[in-house]
Amino acid sequence: MDISRVDLNLLVYLDVLLREKNVTKSANHLGITQPAMSNGLRRLRNLFGDPLLVRTSEGMTPTERASELQPLVRSILSDIEQAVQQKTPFSAIDSQRVFRIMASDYAESCLMPRVLRRIRQEAPQVTLDVLTPSDVSFLDVEQGRLDMAINRFDTIPQSFHQKTLWTEYFACLVNARNPILNARFTLDSYLEASHIWVSKTGFGVGVGVNPKDVQRLGWVDEALSRMGRKRQISVFTRHYQVAMLLAEQHDLIATLPSRAAWLQKDNDGLVVKVPPFDIPPFELKMAWSPLLQHNADHQWLRRLIVEVAEDVDAEFAPFGRQFEALDTDA
Repeated sequence: MDISRVDLNLLVYLDVLLREKNVTKSANHLGITQPAMSNGLRRLRNLFGDPLLVRTSEGMTPTERASELQPLVRSILSDIEQAVQQKTPFSAIDSQRVFRIMASDYAESCLMPRVLRRIRQEAPQVTLDVLTPSDVSFLDVEQGRLDMAINRFDTIPQSFHQKTLWTEYFACLVNARNPILNARFTLDSYLEASHIWVSKTGFGVGVGVNPKDVQRLGWVDEALSRMGRKRQISVFTRHYQVAMLLAEQHDLIATLPSRAAWLQKDNDGLVVKVPPFDIPPFELKMAWSPLLQHNADHQWLRRLIVEVAEDVDAEFAPFGRQFEALDTDA
């Protein structure tokens, strides 16, 4: 095929169509008419010799060929955007940009206060808008409406860029007056106690928890299930700060990421204990759209976040080694 005869605008059409999976929405996104978008889809089908999008009971669904093309097309368009984008240096001290970051409650507690401190020092006129996982979708990230997503991800779209900030283990927070501390902290004593469940890491609006659905309860309960054991959960919450507050005020155990527990290291009302069983660690990652990969403002933000995470990691290390040991020896 003679590439000079290919209308590169069709790649823009294809990129939007595969994101929106709807001709009308794609046309609105590009500011063209619906018939023009339909004509573009017809031309794309002729170009690739494939229907690309087919109507199913779930709406317009990409074909296998379209799914293969999507990351390639996004990469091509990203390179073109980089080539034509005017190179202007980012001036942190003068910038008045608003950065929008989705952060899980855990990441917001352990990382974002230090990120904000650095931003206030280096870019005092920059505004930080922190959103929750329920506020956004992967589409928001992909289209660049969100600068960054910081979370623990089961899956990340192939086109996204990502960076691991740290590996996280688990710890238990126990009220300092809890009788469980009078004896050895074992799996049996752990299971005899009552517990606080805390989690909300994925995208989308949260729903109520079914205590019997172990597969949806997360890391701690899945680890216990593999041993044929189960804990008694008295409270379900989606906020780590609330879980820590409840652990301080009641005879309940909160099992949560060790950096969250580390925030309470100077709290005399709480004792931090190593879990008496192995819970697999997870990675905290930041992910962003390829549309923002070469943006100077965004590059500054990414460097700042990575540097802050490294500082947190170094300061946390002496405290955190006790939790890593159990996983290493398992």
